[in-house]
Amino acid sequence: MPRTHNIRSMLTEGRIPLSIGRTGEVAALVFSHPRRANQLIECLWDSDPGVAFRAADALEEVTRDLPTVLVPFAEPLLGLLDEATQNKLRWNLALIVPRLALSRQQCQRAADTLQTYLEDPSSIVKTCALQGLADLTVQDSSLLPVVLDLLRIHSRSGTPAMRARGRKLLQQLDSRESKAFAELFGFRTLRKGIPLRNALQPHGPSQYRNGKNPERE
Repeated sequence: MPRTHNIRSMLTEGRIPLSIGRTGEVAALVFSHPRRANQLIECLWDSDPGVAFRAADALEEVTRDLPTVLVPFAEPLLGLLDEATQNKLRWNLALIVPRLALSRQQCQRAADTLQTYLEDPSSIVKTCALQGLADLTVQDSSLLPVVLDLLRIHSRSGTPAMRARGRKLLQQLDSRESKAFAELFGFRTLRKGIPLRNALQPHGPSQYRNGKNPERE
């Protein structure tokens, strides 16, 4: 690989910090040569905001299809998720971090941080935080009830972008929850259009329908 392709140097090119510059070229370079991901990830902490922002954009693009490049960087990226203050970093990290292979404890830590992102003034940050929270439930299903509640709230009262994303994610997660419930309790399917809460209504002996539990009597 020619040494002239210095990732940081490529990321310095841009008229203003928010310019995309050569972000696409950097993403393509790292996608083709995954071992160079460490050079890209180091740029997230760069003192030049433009370099850090473009690095975040490029890493988000790469990890859509190649999340394995993140494997050695779980703790540093979780730390950056906690510490980031710039919107551009925050919304990219909200999408990137859930692509890491995380332990349950790390998932909980990421979820706690992403919930604070829902208070950010930026609609994009908040919308990406919702996406990140939904993505975390794939690795840690115990987050599902809380995330569903947050999606229901923000799909009604959030910004237009949050409402649109929230409705889409609710549809996906409700479907997953219903499928998991059906598999757990041995149902082959839940009839289309019946909310999960209705499926949970007891249909057994009358003592259960009347709220009685024979084991307590």
